[in-house]
Amino acid sequence: MHNTKDTLVTSFALFSLFFGAGNLILPPLLGFQSGNYWWLVALGFAMSAVLVPILGILAHAKIQGTIYDFGKKVSPNFSLIYSLLIYVISLSLPSPRTAAVTHEIAVEPFFNSSALLSSVVYFSLVFIFAINRSKLLDILGKFLTPAIILILVLIIVTSLFTLDLNFGATEITSPFSHGILEGYQTFDAIGAVVVGGVIIVSINLKSNASFKDKKTLVRNAGWLAGLSLFIIYTGLILSGALNHNNFELNITRIELLSGISKQSLGNNANIFLSILVSLACFTTAVGIVTGSSDFMKDRLSKYKHAYLLTAIVGCLLGIVMGQFNVAYIITVAFPALMFIYPITIILILLNVIPEKWASPMVFKTVVITTVIFSIPDFLGSLGNWGPKKEVFDWIPFSAYQLGWVLPAVAAFVVSNMAEKGALGQRPRSV
Repeated sequence: MHNTKDTLVTSFALFSLFFGAGNLILPPLLGFQSGNYWWLVALGFAMSAVLVPILGILAHAKIQGTIYDFGKKVSPNFSLIYSLLIYVISLSLPSPRTAAVTHEIAVEPFFNSSALLSSVVYFSLVFIFAINRSKLLDILGKFLTPAIILILVLIIVTSLFTLDLNFGATEITSPFSHGILEGYQTFDAIGAVVVGGVIIVSINLKSNASFKDKKTLVRNAGWLAGLSLFIIYTGLILSGALNHNNFELNITRIELLSGISKQSLGNNANIFLSILVSLACFTTAVGIVTGSSDFMKDRLSKYKHAYLLTAIVGCLLGIVMGQFNVAYIITVAFPALMFIYPITIILILLNVIPEKWASPMVFKTVVITTVIFSIPDFLGSLGNWGPKKEVFDWIPFSAYQLGWVLPAVAAFVVSNMAEKGALGQRPRSV
């Protein structure tokens, strides 16, 4: 049986695996730009950066497998391609981004060292943690996460009690959908299918609990982690909105986070922020490299060095990509997210709902529809490289880059009706 301590430790571990570079630098600027619509933006951001990822953890609690199990009902080949695509994206973009953010906030202001040196040291430490994965849950849950949460709460509470509660105007025309799309950049839906597997493996390494007990433990820890993420995100967005008069309009994400921290924590802000960034980013990078290595170990079970080699490749890729600046990595990531995120969201939702509504036929129909209608959003995100946005105006919500939503819902309803109708027409056995 699990206890409250196990739930808290697992919840803290989940929080730290989710809370990385994007989770830290995205919300303040989102609030800063949203003005008096900060609450609408916060709700949109919570949809894609809290609710969907936590549903992903609940799906893991239900199936207790790997990312491969998320898409098996579509087809084994689809599931393998999807899994490999997720891990390639994760190792190429969000994992190196954590090193880039750490360098720009925690290293560059104090030391005259190159981004390459920072990446080498950073991913050497990630590698050490990844190969000691049996201790991962305890280290993350007992030590690193409480430190992250404490520093964040200090920044948010100080902002709320020292600034006037007034908000500026905003130029954001669709605050809710803007918040949803910005939530994509956290990579948390992708993170859910990656780190959820890490948590399951870590629990299995620690105990021989029953399937039901593990399901309850992961579900409770998931909701607790989700509540914590929602509170922290909303606090950071609100802090950004309250600071609308204190910074230039063209301020960067990292400059705004540094400025808010300095206002909240005084002259020691850089030290506090450096610790916060290093911890938040590091835990996410460890989760991605560990999750990727777990997957390859499972797929190549006959090859005993699969875990080690994947960890090495993941860290080397992190070193190479981690040299680029944060803004560049975010820009490069956007088109990839516009394609893979809708598919990930749909797979999470289909794995959470009751089996009677999610047969293999429903999986195939809804996922294929989502893939097709994600392509226009993907092409639209390519800027000058893609077609003009007007080409896809006939698709509902395409103006908000959410053109896949209505077709996916329609495919879900129609495929379920068709299947139930077909079942109803079958002759009863005598």
